[in-house]
Amino acid sequence: MDSVSLKFLRELMHVFSYSLLAPTIAVLLFFIVFSVAELGSLVVECLRERHGRKIIVNIADLLQQFRKERDPEKIKNLVSQSELTRRQKNALNELLAHHDLPVASLQALARQLLTKEELHYAKITGRTDTVARLGPMLGLMATLIPLGPGLIALSQGNIQKLAESLLTAFDATVIGLAAAAIAFVISQVRKRWYEDYLSTLETIMESLLEVLAGEGKVTEHKEVATGSRGR
Repeated sequence: MDSVSLKFLRELMHVFSYSLLAPTIAVLLFFIVFSVAELGSLVVECLRERHGRKIIVNIADLLQQFRKERDPEKIKNLVSQSELTRRQKNALNELLAHHDLPVASLQALARQLLTKEELHYAKITGRTDTVARLGPMLGLMATLIPLGPGLIALSQGNIQKLAESLLTAFDATVIGLAAAAIAFVISQVRKRWYEDYLSTLETIMESLLEVLAGEGKVTEHKEVATGSRGR
């Protein structure tokens, strides 16, 4: 490959890499705004779902109440009056709304509801996980891209252009790391919360399935006994 072709390829590579600077900076600015917005959303979620709940949900007592009541409508009232989260209550009420289904169908519905909740929470944490991974990468890109023109400016004695290139590089690094750090902390906090939510929901659903299955057996025995007396 002759020097002319090599020079052309280098110029082409330089143009392509430098053209990525503006989109990369735009994405980094979006990441930092998104991370701050998610931090505010985390605070709101904390205040709405967790703050002020001095009485921690006593799962054992709640399950005992389910076994005592057994009536789906009364269990719905217990769920509504409990300290469970809104989404937990909605999932349990959805299961209770179909209490007359066969046991196998109820189990399938419970699995589907749990999967739906898992996907919902995974979608929320996935956004901040993406920022936590891509933030440093894009920050590094926006750091290296301006250094090329900066070195050229240094060789030409243009100190002002070198300073501008270095300032852009340092700002990009800081923004990328800041966005990634905020997003990482948010993801870790939310994952800990959501694991607790899902564990609680799974435990209560298993108990409800046992209660509803027992209620179905009682109803079936009553129908058989009534039929026997009629004959």
